[in-house]
Amino acid sequence: MYPFFSVVLCTYNRARLLPRALRSLIHQHWQDWEAIVVDDGSTDATPLLLAAARAEEQRLRFLRISHQGPGAARQYGIRHARGTYITFLDSDDEYLPEHLELRARYLQHNPEAVFLHGGFEVIGPPLVPDRHNPSRLIPISECVVGGTFVIQRAVLLRLGYPRIRFADDAALYERALRAGIQIVYVPFPTYRYHRTTIDSLCTRYGSKFPKKHPQQ
Repeated sequence: MYPFFSVVLCTYNRARLLPRALRSLIHQHWQDWEAIVVDDGSTDATPLLLAAARAEEQRLRFLRISHQGPGAARQYGIRHARGTYITFLDSDDEYLPEHLELRARYLQHNPEAVFLHGGFEVIGPPLVPDRHNPSRLIPISECVVGGTFVIQRAVLLRLGYPRIRFADDAALYERALRAGIQIVYVPFPTYRYHRTTIDSLCTRYGSKFPKKHPQQ
């Protein structure tokens, strides 16, 4: 029997942060899930940490690829997912305990919904680089956060996942809109988006450009 959720978690040299993300998943109120953890060619202690975690929790499945960036890693994880719905968790973020449960209950009561997003709280700076103009900072509230996406597996496989290194979640969202897929916003703020990680992709990408704040 296939799980309700496949959680795709991609990581690169995040051994110090992975335990928090994994704990938040394992302690979910909703327990009908599998996790596909894709190690994107880490050179730190990530493989050892994942092996130990797998020994404790059999629903964790670990895959390792050469370093190709988040879009390629998520694409790889999606291909190995078996759940009815696919969702995501970034290795420096975490779920609050009711995160999966609230979304599962919504989907059970709204079976026509095939793509959910939304519902997060931000820990740290509330501004991120605009993907179309990285020198401009915009509020995260104006963005989509890929960790909150919940997509019916058949729909996601049909859409395909963008194999790009930055803003792959926004590119997927736009691809779904162009395909005419109805995307439902859910307000439950149960995805904890950490902006304090100094080596996060968003921070590293934005550091390459001089900054203009929203009023500019």
